[in-house]
Amino acid sequence: MSSDHVIDVRGLTKSFGRFPALNGVDLQVEKGHVHGFLGPNGAGKSTTIRVLLGLLRADGGTTTVLGGDPWRDVVDLHRRLAYVPGDVSLWPGMSGGEAIDLLGSLRGGLDERRRAELVERFELDPTKRGRQYSKGNRQKVALVAALASDVELLILDEPTSGLDPLMAKVFRDVIGEAKARDTSVLLSSHILAEAESLADRISIIRGGRIVRTGTLTELRGHARSSIRATLGRIPEPRELDTLHALDTLHGVRVDGDRLSATAEAARIGEAMTSLAPYGLSALTVEPPSLESLFLEFYDGDAASGPDDAAVSP
Repeated sequence: MSSDHVIDVRGLTKSFGRFPALNGVDLQVEKGHVHGFLGPNGAGKSTTIRVLLGLLRADGGTTTVLGGDPWRDVVDLHRRLAYVPGDVSLWPGMSGGEAIDLLGSLRGGLDERRRAELVERFELDPTKRGRQYSKGNRQKVALVAALASDVELLILDEPTSGLDPLMAKVFRDVIGEAKARDTSVLLSSHILAEAESLADRISIIRGGRIVRTGTLTELRGHARSSIRATLGRIPEPRELDTLHALDTLHGVRVDGDRLSATAEAARIGEAMTSLAPYGLSALTVEPPSLESLFLEFYDGDAASGPDDAAVSP
């Protein structure tokens, strides 16, 4: 494993009976980075995460986490990483504060100052018993326990499930602070704006394979920007035919004096030149969002299978 990779997965395979959940997954997470891991239910995200945690044994390929084998070195590795699932189960009779301390002790202890600060910022009442907590508050307990630990790696699988928008904003803030402490993060999320705002790199998985990996800028380089313009002169029918025939503009639609189209990022200048004769009075060019990139890879039915069941902390 490269010294710069806290997670290095090569050719990972895993089947459940006749169903191939993972078909040669390659995933590398760099030290000190937040890496977004995206895909719908059944794509292979949680199966991959369970292999990384040593909860499942891979059928093939190589997997290293923090330089160790997650199956063979599971006890040692779990002292150096923290995991938050998307549906946290707590001990019914144990208070939230006791659960935080117990989980922290499994990782060698907590930063008490950070623990107190996180409890306050997440507006968590640590005196309540596990049975009294809502789903969102159970998530808060696991997040405080993970983020107050001095770990090298956070593995987060839908961590903000059940949190309201204000608490999701707190989550984004504290992940940014963890990154500043050189903590590495693998973030699996259905909230694409969350990954878009936090991730240094993003991997998109479909049908048990990584279909694209890169920075958001790199991923956008393979997609088209949206163009919306208000025209000073409405194109005549023959001019419209010419616009439709251009290979710089795609999906041209004109409604009165308003035009919409798409264009490759490298050809935006050419697209503007082709529209200039129509007297642009307003123009908006938007790079593709992570959501549009994601949907591009998931046009049609995605693979499904026995993936994404919750695992208790």
